[in-house]
Amino acid sequence: MSRVQLALNVSDIDAAVAFYSDLFGTEPAKRRPGYANFAIAEPPLKLVLIASDAGRGSGPAGALNHLGVEVETPEEVHAATTRLTGAGMAPEVEESTTCCYAVQDKAWVHDPDGAPWEIYTVLADAPDETSLGCATDACAPVPVSAGAAGSSPSACC
Repeated sequence: MSRVQLALNVSDIDAAVAFYSDLFGTEPAKRRPGYANFAIAEPPLKLVLIASDAGRGSGPAGALNHLGVEVETPEEVHAATTRLTGAGMAPEVEESTTCCYAVQDKAWVHDPDGAPWEIYTVLADAPDETSLGCATDACAPVPVSAGAAGSSPSACC
């Protein structure tokens, strides 16, 4: 099953978790300091919340961090990479990268306005002591307001 991912910067992670738990009627699938994600069945959505004040360079609260499509297998990431390359998008590929408390394979592209999109699969959970995986820009490829079409992401989620 594929599902769309929406990653949001939030000013108060606890308040955001409470709100989205109530909104979607489910608790987070993963909760770490400054981070939470929900695997929502209906509508099929992966919602990621990233504390904007956690030193991750994720941009202002209330802003879009990035978008994504979660797929089930590395082969699906590879197929998407091939398709995107064929469409002239030059995806940036990351294999077995650790971020957002998970080991992932992914491919990044940007829409014409600079919004970062990732197509990714989770290979394994990462230990609790694992940070978001990238020093300060972990879950902020390029803030949408500052992004430029064709610019490179700085990492993950």
